[in-house]
Amino acid sequence: MRIRFDTRDKKPKLYLLLGLTAAAALAVTGLMLRDETAYALPVLLILDVYFAAALILLIRAWVGQLQYNPYSYNTIFYFGFGLLDLSVLISHIAATVRLLRLSEGFEGVGLLHWMAGSAANFMLLSSPFILLFSAALCVSNIALMRHEGKRPVNLLGILLAVLLVGGEILYFRFTFYVSGSQLQVMLHDLGANVFAAVYLYFECMILGAIVADAIAARHEPEKDRDFVIILGCGIREDGTPTPLLRGRIDRALEFDRRQQAETGKVLTFVTSGGQGPDEVISESECMKRYLMAYGVAEERILQEDRSASTFENMLFSRAKILERDPDGKIAFSTTNYHVFRSGLFARRVKMRAVGMGAETRWYFWPNAAVREFVGLLTEHRGKQALIFGGMIAAYIALTLLIYR
Repeated sequence: MRIRFDTRDKKPKLYLLLGLTAAAALAVTGLMLRDETAYALPVLLILDVYFAAALILLIRAWVGQLQYNPYSYNTIFYFGFGLLDLSVLISHIAATVRLLRLSEGFEGVGLLHWMAGSAANFMLLSSPFILLFSAALCVSNIALMRHEGKRPVNLLGILLAVLLVGGEILYFRFTFYVSGSQLQVMLHDLGANVFAAVYLYFECMILGAIVADAIAARHEPEKDRDFVIILGCGIREDGTPTPLLRGRIDRALEFDRRQQAETGKVLTFVTSGGQGPDEVISESECMKRYLMAYGVAEERILQEDRSASTFENMLFSRAKILERDPDGKIAFSTTNYHVFRSGLFARRVKMRAVGMGAETRWYFWPNAAVREFVGLLTEHRGKQALIFGGMIAAYIALTLLIYR
């Protein structure tokens, strides 16, 4: 099923999930605090239903976010948190099946230990994937530095790979053997379980960033556009487009041909890009000449030649488009790994433009996903603090119940 972007006017909300969480927490806590020995099965069934319902709500929120604004960190958040929820759901279903099959199931403290260690179990199960993913990050960054230079930003993938593998080693090296007083053991278990949960959360959010980038890059705008913004990048010394820029222009030309063939609607091309200190002409002028060489009439080209960044591309292009047609429908063309980030900037200047991606080298992709993952953490600090606080509170409660 193809999800259509920009077909929803209201942002999806998760108020129902918050209420469901509170109700499940109260029910589970009430059962665990009773002086009964056989509360394991009711608790597990409640949690199974809760996590299954939460997964459905998160999937609905993710689809709704794509329909409302696909270029939002909420897209990554909903997908990543859905993966986290799915991993916990699988763990609890496994515990339920085990309890139903064994003649003497685990109850009481045994159940609590299972719940507290579920994140660690998934760290173990996902460790082969983490090793392969980290190796791929390193290979892609080495290729990126060979072709694009040894800039700090081109080391993001290697840095993340070190953190991922280091986190796995750190956890499994120090978690299994501990001695000391009951308080020391309790604090050790609490720290290990919280670390595993946070690690698993980060792992899911990285996958969410990869999926968000891929969906944005592969999406094709509806064939009803009035304008297509072509985002500029460096040009050659003779004023002709580089292969990267040529790919963006060709992608816009291809979309124009398809739109005219399907709907008969003619596009206006907005060439967006200023002139750098080492460029003989502006990127906008370079793109205009290229378009005219391929048969595009000059009156169909709207030049924006002041911008020096993606944010300015969107800001200044929006102003040009509003002068021409305030109600015009807008697309933008850029390199595939750059679509999601460009869409973020478009929405920040209050422009509902839908992107299309031109093909480029494979080694750009991992760094793009890492960048969006870092953006999710830094730009949603309040949301992250709430999530981490909730995790810590849940594990403190579990630990106190285990060692009470």
